[in-house]
Amino acid sequence: MKRIKRTNAFQVTLEIKDDNYINPPKVAQRNAVVNRALKEFSAELNSLNEQTKNFVPGATAADDNIGLSERGQAQLSAQEIMEDWQIPLMEAMAKAIAENGGDILEVGFGRGVSADMIQKYPINSHTIIECNDLVVDQHFKPWKAKYATKDISLVHSLWQDSIDDLGLFDGIFFHTYPLNEDEYMQYVNASITFAEHFFHHASSHLKSGGSFTYFSNEIASLSREHQHMLLKHFSSFTVHVIPLNMPNDVKDTWWADSMVVIKAIK
Repeated sequence: MKRIKRTNAFQVTLEIKDDNYINPPKVAQRNAVVNRALKEFSAELNSLNEQTKNFVPGATAADDNIGLSERGQAQLSAQEIMEDWQIPLMEAMAKAIAENGGDILEVGFGRGVSADMIQKYPINSHTIIECNDLVVDQHFKPWKAKYATKDISLVHSLWQDSIDDLGLFDGIFFHTYPLNEDEYMQYVNASITFAEHFFHHASSHLKSGGSFTYFSNEIASLSREHQHMLLKHFSSFTVHVIPLNMPNDVKDTWWADSMVVIKAIK
């Protein structure tokens, strides 16, 4: 079975060599789903063509070894922890998981920007997982002093080492980064989003009706692969496109002028 999609800009050829691959009862059914998949892929290419016209140049991993060095206990500048262009995302993500209050889990403290935003909502408790010793000493401890009367708990470890010991939450905020080259290759290059390997943990630690959000790495919509992965672990989700003011020399591996914020519901 062979299908070709041609436009003035590109040509896509799909050849299915296994007769039992996508093999429903009727040939017309097979044609329908294969043609639909090819049409969707072509539409995605056209969408990417428009989106990439607005990309900023940015830095590359080779420029600064971004994502390649051991970062678990590295001394990082404020901008290396989180660049300022992410602040609108942090605000939208905090609202997604904290606006209804309850018990909140934040995975990755960073500069405390998102923690401040979470504290604006009428939450009951705020549990934070952070592994970096210097981040804890230089950022978390001074930050917590501002909220001396609030129920705030620090879990000072890698989330992988502590998540199983935690209970259930009404909201989970996940914003961490790859700690070394292996994680970068496995969870950035080979995944739909860096948070993908945390999806089942988030689902396991959410109360019924609880919400989960994360750095989506989607520009203006969700890919079908991303949707399928979410619906394996959550009952529903909403998306909200956040415009971004991107610096030309952005150090992070993101170059688009928007990103989708996701609220996944248990």
